[in-house]
Amino acid sequence: MLPTRPSPDVALTFLTPNHTLQRLIKAWISSNEAKDVDEQVPPPKYSLNRFHLQKLVNNLEVPSCFRTAMEKIHDLAKQSERNRTCMVEVGVTKAMVMVIKKSFKEGNIICLEEGLKTIRLLWHEAMVKNMIKPLVGGNMEFINSLSWILKIYIDNNDVKMVNEVMLLLKLTIEIVDSSLIGNLNIEFFREIVRVLRKRGLFSKQTIKSALHVLIGTSSLGRNRTRIMEAGGVSELIEIELENPKKSMTELIFNLLAHLCSCAEGREQFLRHAAGIAMVTKRILRVSAATDDLAIQVISMIAKYSSSKETVLEMLRVGAVSKLCMVMQADCASYLKEKARDILRLHSTTWNNSPCIQVYFLTRNQR
Repeated sequence: MLPTRPSPDVALTFLTPNHTLQRLIKAWISSNEAKDVDEQVPPPKYSLNRFHLQKLVNNLEVPSCFRTAMEKIHDLAKQSERNRTCMVEVGVTKAMVMVIKKSFKEGNIICLEEGLKTIRLLWHEAMVKNMIKPLVGGNMEFINSLSWILKIYIDNNDVKMVNEVMLLLKLTIEIVDSSLIGNLNIEFFREIVRVLRKRGLFSKQTIKSALHVLIGTSSLGRNRTRIMEAGGVSELIEIELENPKKSMTELIFNLLAHLCSCAEGREQFLRHAAGIAMVTKRILRVSAATDDLAIQVISMIAKYSSSKETVLEMLRVGAVSKLCMVMQADCASYLKEKARDILRLHSTTWNNSPCIQVYFLTRNQR
C-alpha cells in the first residue's frame, strides 16, 4: 500500500528556520545602510526578444504609450551588451535619433533624458555595425537638436544632462560629414563656450568634450571666427590659469594654436593680460606636445602681432628667457630652431637683456 502524502501543515513542521543566516543578512544590511542598500528584492528585468522590442518601438508612435516605452527601452539598454546588440539590429538607435529630432521640432522635452542616454549606450555597437553615421552625420538636424537641448539644460543648471549632451556632441562631431562642419551657427559655439564659462558646475570630462568639439570644428576659418566671437580665447586662458591636468592643457594649447593662426585670435589673445605669461610658463613644464604648441603660439605672436608693447612684454614676463632655455634643453632640434628664429626676429630689442646672448642667436646646431 502506497504511503499517504502528508498534508501541507504536516510538511511545514519539517522545515527548520535558519536563524543564523537571517542574523547574518540583517547584520550585513545594517552595516551597509550608509551605502543606500535596499532590503527589498530588485524588480525583475524585462525579458528581451525581437517581437517585444519591435512592439516598444511601435509604441513610441502612440502618445499614451510613449513614456512607458521610452523608460522600458532605456532600462533594457542598461542591462547588458547582449540587449544593446539586439536593440541596434532591430532599429532602436534610429528610433531614438528620430525621437530627439522630433522633440526639437516640436519643442517637447518629455523623455529627452531616456532618449539621450539610450543613444549613448547604443553608440558603440551602432558604430561597429556602421549604422550610426547615416543616422546623425548626413544633415544638421541631429546637431541642431543637441545644441537646442544643451541650451535648455545649461539654462536650468542641469549638470547631469549637460554632461550627457556634451559627450554625445563630441561623438557626433567626430563622425559628421566635413561639409556640415561649416554650417554650424554662432549659437552653437556660444553654448559650447558657455559650458567652458560655467566649468565649475560640470565634470572634467564634460569640459574635455567641449574642447574636443571646438578643436574638431576649428579647422575652418569661419568657425574659428565664431569661436572667437563667442569669447572662446579668453575662456581658454582662464581655464589654463587654473592649472589643469596635462591632458586638458594639451587640448587647450591645441585650440589656442588654431585660433592664434588668424589676426582676430591673436588680438583676443593679447587682450588678455595673462596670455603671454601663461603660455610662457607652460613651456618645458608640461609635455613635448605642449612645448610645440606653445612655441607655435609665441612664434605667431612674434611674427604677426609684434607691436613694441608686445615685444617688451615678452621680455618682461620671461618669454625670451624661456626661449633661451629651450635652446639649451634636451628637446627636439626643430623646437630649438623655432626658438632661435623667434629670438632673431627681435634681437635688436632683446639683445640688451642679460638673459640673451649673441651665441644663442648665431650658433649652428650640432
